[in-house]
Amino acid sequence: MAFKTRITEMLGIEHPIVQGGMQNVGYAELASAVSNAGGLGTITALTQPNPTALRDEIERTRSMTDKPFAVNVTVLPAVTPPDYKGYAQAVIDAGIKIVETAGTAEVRELWAMMKPHGITILHKCTAVRHALSAERNGCDVISIDGFECAGHPGEDDIPGLILIPAAADKVKIPMLASGGFGDGRGLVAALALGAEGLNMGTRFCATKEAPIHDNVKAKYIENDERGTNLIFRSLSNTARVGKNETSDEVVEILKNPDAVFEDVRPYVSGAKGAELLKSGDAENGIFWAGMVQGLINDIPTCKELIDRIMSEADEIVQARFAGMLA
Repeated sequence: MAFKTRITEMLGIEHPIVQGGMQNVGYAELASAVSNAGGLGTITALTQPNPTALRDEIERTRSMTDKPFAVNVTVLPAVTPPDYKGYAQAVIDAGIKIVETAGTAEVRELWAMMKPHGITILHKCTAVRHALSAERNGCDVISIDGFECAGHPGEDDIPGLILIPAAADKVKIPMLASGGFGDGRGLVAALALGAEGLNMGTRFCATKEAPIHDNVKAKYIENDERGTNLIFRSLSNTARVGKNETSDEVVEILKNPDAVFEDVRPYVSGAKGAELLKSGDAENGIFWAGMVQGLINDIPTCKELIDRIMSEADEIVQARFAGMLA
């Protein structure tokens, strides 16, 4: 049984499963594998050093799939920000039709650049109020991220079981559920809660095509649902990362009420995290990971993972639920 939703129709994909953009992970190899498996793969703009390199990565992805794929552009606070408008222009020039965005309100300037070119905007939010604001400002799809998610879950600490239906009650445009999803049970639950598909990050990191060292992939299996740390809480910039020696140390340092970001900067630098993913030294640096680690027990191909999710969801709807009907 296929699942047809507004997400599959709008994005032109077979299955309602999106691979979210991830720094140092969202390359052509992973994105094309997800798209070829019937989902929506995503390459990450800021993983590329400049807009020209992003154009090259888009073309490399096109050489590996003829299916739709997206580009993620995340706008973050920075003393010296990247050339966000340059990246957005690269997306426009390359004829990309789906863009995933996240980050600060400045991202709306990029929407204004991209929307006239027929680009569908999929925006990640961690609160209902932010989702409604994005909808009012012309966003086409909301990805609502529960507290379980990897990366930045916001400061409200609302888990998906509440956040997804709360958003579905108010948001009228199509919505993806994100944070804690990795199997067919999650897909069926997300659909029941009012979403029309999944946006998964951590689960796609633990696939054969993910450009991550096998030692780090093994860490996703080793860690259970308790295997994450929340860092930067005292700095009002909460981030969920994989539990390891480095993130444990960051948590301890920031327990000091006088601690500031500079005290942990050497531990959490992006360059160090990128090196971890390549070297396989899974204790020396920070890597993004969600609570869904507790549901990760193997390293399949993207096709095997997506096929399994759809098969499990079909079994739940066709057999399990049908058998419960009085």
